[in-house]
Amino acid sequence: MSKKFVLSLLMLCLSLTLFAQKEQLKMAKLKYSGGGDWYANKTALPNLAKFCNENLRTSFDTQDAIVEAGSPEIFEYAYIYMTGHGNVVFSSSEAENIRNYLIAGGFLHIDDNYGLDPYVRLEVKKIFPELEFVQLPFDHPIYNQKFKFEKGLPKIHEHDNKPPQGFGLIYEGRLVCFYSYESDLGNGWEDRRIHNDPEEVRLKALRMGANIISFALTQY
Repeated sequence: MSKKFVLSLLMLCLSLTLFAQKEQLKMAKLKYSGGGDWYANKTALPNLAKFCNENLRTSFDTQDAIVEAGSPEIFEYAYIYMTGHGNVVFSSSEAENIRNYLIAGGFLHIDDNYGLDPYVRLEVKKIFPELEFVQLPFDHPIYNQKFKFEKGLPKIHEHDNKPPQGFGLIYEGRLVCFYSYESDLGNGWEDRRIHNDPEEVRLKALRMGANIISFALTQY
């Protein structure tokens, strides 16, 4: 069985899965090895799902879901969120699984929660050794969905006083992975009681999150 045929079959399976979920889209947090806190931002995805349902008229399941990097269940999700502060390790089979998911039409959002950067860049190379992260310009469609971000990513939490940056992996002309760096969007999606961010800041984070979701679902 040729690799091209297998990838075509994976794309068909993902398309059929998402079609079947038309009334209930799903997003999940990625569970990875290495000791990093993949489980951070526990209230983030439910809040983002609710915001998208209210503002984009999507139908996301608002329950917190987790999927392991090597699990075939990854193909059940329209959007995968990855976060943490520390070490990340993908086995070769996990990297291949994520690669197949992304090539088949999936979307990965990596959200640096401070400290993730040096580890995740190395591990992403296992997924796409032929690709490099490129910084997306402010006029990229991901910043110009329902909500407009003329200066790119909003700054939610201060880390090293660096400007927020949005990077992407582009595979055969399609953005398959978005990496939000020095922004901390996921913290802004969390319940207000957790970080006590002003409502204006939380709203910026949720709007940018909604843009990412909108782009991921409509970029084909």
